[in-house]
Amino acid sequence: MLRRLLQPIWVLLAIIFLIEAWLWDHLEPIVAAIVAAMPLRAVKAWLADRVDSLSPAMTLIVFIVPVLPLFPLKLIGFWLLSHEHWMSAFLTILFAKFLGVGVTAFIFDVTRPKLLEMGWFEWLYRFILVLRARANALVDPIKARIKDALSGGGEGWSARTLRLIQRFRKSVHQAR
Repeated sequence: MLRRLLQPIWVLLAIIFLIEAWLWDHLEPIVAAIVAAMPLRAVKAWLADRVDSLSPAMTLIVFIVPVLPLFPLKLIGFWLLSHEHWMSAFLTILFAKFLGVGVTAFIFDVTRPKLLEMGWFEWLYRFILVLRARANALVDPIKARIKDALSGGGEGWSARTLRLIQRFRKSVHQAR
C-alpha cells in the first residue's frame, strides 16, 4: 500500500534525476565545443597538468570550488521570483543551472581520474550510475506509454484531444 502511494514521488524524483543527467550529457559536448572554439583548450590542458600534481583530496576542492560562485546567481533568481519578476527569475535560474552543469561537466572531465582514486568517491560515482539506470528503468515504461499514446490511432482519446494534438503537430511542422 505504502509502495503504491510513494510510486508517483519516486517517478517524479526519477524524472528530475534524468533531467539532470540529460543536461549533463547534452551540455558536456556544448562545453567541449566552446572549449575548442575559445582558448579554453589551453586552460583545460593547464588545469589537467595542475590536477596531475595534486592529491585526490585537493582535486576534490578543485572540482567543488568553481561551482560556488554560481550560488549567488541562483539567489538572485529566487529574489526575482519572490518579487514576481517571473520571466527574469526563470531565465536567471535557468542560466545558472546550465552554467553550473556546464562548468561542473568541464571540471569533472579534467578531475575524474584523480577523484576516482578515492574509494568513497568511486563508490558514490558508481552508486549514481546505478541510480541513473534505475531511474531510466522506472521512467522508460511511462515514456513508452506516452509515445504509444501520441503516435497511436487515437484509441481511448477524445475527439477534442485528438484535434489539439493534430493542431500542435501542424504548428510544429509549419515552424520548420
